[in-house]
Amino acid sequence: MAQEKILVVDDEGHIVELISYNLSLAGYKVVTASNGLDAVKIAKEEKPRLILLDLMIPGLDGFDVCKEIRGNKELKNTSIIMLTAKGEELDKILGLELGADDYITKPFSVRELLARVKAVLRRVGTVKEENDIFVAGNLKVNFERREVLISDSKVDLTLKEYELLDILIKNRGKILTRDTLLDKVWGYEYIGETRTVDVHIRYIRKKIEEDDKNPKFIETIRGVGYRFNPNEY
Repeated sequence: MAQEKILVVDDEGHIVELISYNLSLAGYKVVTASNGLDAVKIAKEEKPRLILLDLMIPGLDGFDVCKEIRGNKELKNTSIIMLTAKGEELDKILGLELGADDYITKPFSVRELLARVKAVLRRVGTVKEENDIFVAGNLKVNFERREVLISDSKVDLTLKEYELLDILIKNRGKILTRDTLLDKVWGYEYIGETRTVDVHIRYIRKKIEEDDKNPKFIETIRGVGYRFNPNEY
């Protein structure tokens, strides 16, 4: 089985060395870059499964690198974990808005780093999607028919509930802020009315997670938003 390839992007040599060493020990193949321009170039050449991306790097900063990666069709399945300085909450939220899958606050422990890397890669690889059919545990979604099933029983969702679940699934593993969900499902004029999202998430959960036997698909990220997290199976 081929090694998972991870691109580490940071301009602090000792951090790159520490991360690379421990990722290699854990069985990953590691490539590195010390600036944004090289990061984009290497990502296009190496096509890593995951990028550990520091925000404050020379050339293109981490935000611009993230936009470049997310705008490249060949890299659409590449996961991104942003490395942020302690207390930079706005940076974290902006990074998530641009398409990052997760973030780690510096300073971090090696154990936390490896756990986050493993979790993100596992989320990417634990679902099956063939054509317009998505399957995760006992949940099945037919995007073409806009049909949702739990254990082969049809679930009745309202239009907005379906659209909200749809966007969470198609961005599975990524943390989506409440404002992002409002913009994409209800429109920009609803920005700021985050209670709308919370109420609809609660209704969706009752319909697909009410049974104790059902996985808890939708994860609340306190103070930020939600993500579809198919880790239960």
